[in-house]
Amino acid sequence: MARARWRWVHLILGGALLMPYFLLTEVVVGVVAGGVNALGSGSLTLLSYAASLPLVAVTALFGPVRPMSVAAVRAMCEVPGEGLADGPARSWAARVRASAWWTLHLGIGALISALTLAVPPMAVLLIAVPVVGRMRDVELGYGWFSTAADPYVAPLLGIGLLAGLTLCAVGAGRLLAGTAPVLLGPTAADRLAAAEERAADLAVRNRLARELHDAVGHALSAVTLQAAAARRMLERDPDFVREALAAIEDTTRRTVGELDAVLGLLRDGDPARPDTAPAPTLAADLDGLLARTRAAGTTVVAHQDPGPAGDWAALPAIASREAYRIVQEGLTNALRHGAGPVDLRIRVQAGPDAAHRELEIIMTNPPVDPAEARETRTTGGRGLRGSAERAALLGGSVEAGPHGDRWRLRAVLPLAGEDG
Repeated sequence: MARARWRWVHLILGGALLMPYFLLTEVVVGVVAGGVNALGSGSLTLLSYAASLPLVAVTALFGPVRPMSVAAVRAMCEVPGEGLADGPARSWAARVRASAWWTLHLGIGALISALTLAVPPMAVLLIAVPVVGRMRDVELGYGWFSTAADPYVAPLLGIGLLAGLTLCAVGAGRLLAGTAPVLLGPTAADRLAAAEERAADLAVRNRLARELHDAVGHALSAVTLQAAAARRMLERDPDFVREALAAIEDTTRRTVGELDAVLGLLRDGDPARPDTAPAPTLAADLDGLLARTRAAGTTVVAHQDPGPAGDWAALPAIASREAYRIVQEGLTNALRHGAGPVDLRIRVQAGPDAAHRELEIIMTNPPVDPAEARETRTTGGRGLRGSAERAALLGGSVEAGPHGDRWRLRAVLPLAGEDG
């Protein structure tokens, strides 16, 4: 019952929205008919109503009709939201469909509004005829619906009028509710745009997940090994313990900053605080990353060749950032699964032609015993997949696996066309 009432209100709003169009066409029709008042003639009134509908359809092509209609339908007609399109129409086909809905809503709404205004007073008069004798003197003659009808028939006619009005309103409301998904539903362009938005959102969330995995995973691995090494050397080498504790403090502080920044992005409308740590790059933190890894007890021999620029700061920012994460993931794997010193080589070299350059990362280390690896392995390879995804975003590649008697990670990132 409540749904029927709200749909009735929706129809009456449509009739109210038609009034400006109707009054305009009523004036025009009256002028064309010789300067008469069109409201005084039933035929001219119907003609004005009919003439207003094309005007409604045309104006609906150039305005935010669909968003307003969708909002009203969702609020009053209880049409499932997934069957309606969000946002303005993106194509002329969608505009035409929205215009057809707007015209149908206002046209039917005007008829129901007129009946709602005219029928109840007439029904009340007919129902009151047997009770109030003076009502018979009221000149109300519309055939069967007349105050001159039999006093015992007039109330039935009045009740019939009210029932007919209710049926018309309910039927019109159902008609509009059933037509809404057809005329206000998403088009192919809307579905494509929604799919692109979802894909973009998933890509952002996937990137943030990679950031969390790489930053937190590396920090936990490094801190665990640093704490274990400090515990073993607690009595024998206090200087080493102090160095390990300082490295733990630095690692956790940086990781908390990165974690806070990523979580800030995940919260809608809550950007990261300005004092949170920026995304690390080769230029900003490669030496620190190597130092923290060495503090965990793993020997890292690094060979760096930034190319003619002589400085990692000359690299495009995005390439430097992704390269840092790839190096970080490689060192994390070496900490977790390696059994000896890590040999790291990072260099900028010529690409396929003179106009292109490539950043090459090669990291090798002896693998642990297979039985020990099965006992110590705690991840499912998500880090390496994340590194491959990072490289793919730049058009590069990552290879990881046995290479002779060592484990090797090799990444190639194209640098041509990057502007940071």
